[in-house]
Amino acid sequence: MKSVWKKGLKVMMLTALPLSAAALTACGNSQQTSSSATNQSSNNKVIKVAYQQFGAPPIWSEEWLKKAKAGFEKDHKGVNIQLEPIQASENDFYTKIDLMMKSEGTAPDVVTEDTFLINSDASAGYLSPLNDYVNKWSDWSQFSDAMKAGSTGSDGNVYGVPYSTDTRGIWYNVNLFKKAGLPVPFAPKNWDDVLTAAKTIKEKAPGVIPFWAQVGKATGEATTMQTFEMLLYGTNDTLYDDSSKKWVVKSQGFLDSLNFIHTLYSTGLGPQLSQVLNGQAGNTESQQLMPKEQIAMALDGNWVPGSWQKGGAAAWPDGTKTYQLAAMPTQNGQSPGFTSMSGGWALSISKLAKNKDLAAQFIEYAVNKENDQWYDVHQGNLSPRNDVAADPDYANAPGQAFAAATQFTKFTHFRPANPQYPSVSTAIQTAVESVATGAATPQQAMDQYAADVQRIVGASNTVTK
Repeated sequence: MKSVWKKGLKVMMLTALPLSAAALTACGNSQQTSSSATNQSSNNKVIKVAYQQFGAPPIWSEEWLKKAKAGFEKDHKGVNIQLEPIQASENDFYTKIDLMMKSEGTAPDVVTEDTFLINSDASAGYLSPLNDYVNKWSDWSQFSDAMKAGSTGSDGNVYGVPYSTDTRGIWYNVNLFKKAGLPVPFAPKNWDDVLTAAKTIKEKAPGVIPFWAQVGKATGEATTMQTFEMLLYGTNDTLYDDSSKKWVVKSQGFLDSLNFIHTLYSTGLGPQLSQVLNGQAGNTESQQLMPKEQIAMALDGNWVPGSWQKGGAAAWPDGTKTYQLAAMPTQNGQSPGFTSMSGGWALSISKLAKNKDLAAQFIEYAVNKENDQWYDVHQGNLSPRNDVAADPDYANAPGQAFAAATQFTKFTHFRPANPQYPSVSTAIQTAVESVATGAATPQQAMDQYAADVQRIVGASNTVTK
């Protein structure tokens, strides 16, 4: 699962209710959350944990939760962690989990939240604040401030504990670049360098996809964040004006970003539309085409090698020798020279949870140093914990690109912390797909986007630059 998860520093954290004495004892040890008092008070308790189950096995998020379940139940006799997988693509998962949290009969105790939804789900009353829990939890100090901010709502409350984050860049195939006479390592200085490389690949390595970028509505946030926002935040414009608190519905940067996408898909530099206009596009990219070296460049996240790990869905031990990660340049090489987007996933407690204290204890156990490091190394995500990031076993994990991806945090961006963002994101996906398919020109797509967003948030809450 990514922060797209997909797929994002994917940004997150927690807040909420008072801890019992037993819970305080548990919080004192990041490796164990048990005590005799906890065991006595938690007999026959069920904690329901809902999460997305998508893609080919092994699904590392599921394996991580199974690992946490086994350890927690061993330390808490009488507690049953009930894992509730939701088999759905990203957008469908968001819809289904919201429906579950609306009803007492279906609401889970713990839910995996893509951090870009935390604000809207909290505003809708689906999530419990976690401030009282995290403020008394010693491990909370190990989480980066950026990740804490990403899981804090507009009301100042923490609504999630992050368990992964990410950055994005360009995965390029060393062998194909050498074959095409392109420089290795690849270090593009602007968009023209990227497009020139793609055109060279098309000419020198026919049959290979020069540049992969998600552009379909079916891939949801991956299209918004990994493609459009990676471009937009490399221009001089943004999606949201923090000073005026208004959405920027028209700007030169917005138009230039759509023009970049138009160039890719109108000149044969991107994949076939049949490959990207479906919810499985990300798996097709990382688990099928990249292992066959049929993609020269892919605009994607640092988690891509997660599928290539031993026992992964597309095991490929030498994957990160063949594909290396380059920073995405700004449009014209303007300061700071590069750009990235970060997001992440968090564990939250639903408002209608029946066992909030135990749910908080489970979250603390699931994201302790040992468990969080296990998950992020296998999944290929960046850890939101400073102690994990500093661990040599994590930083130098074979088959990953943690060192390079972590450097991207110096110039990364985050999605607007605004409850209206999910609806705006959907409008972006529509605009991007219409340009990629040729259904609209970049100008027409931007005009329609402006009209859609003005309808969503109100014309007075938008601005043109």
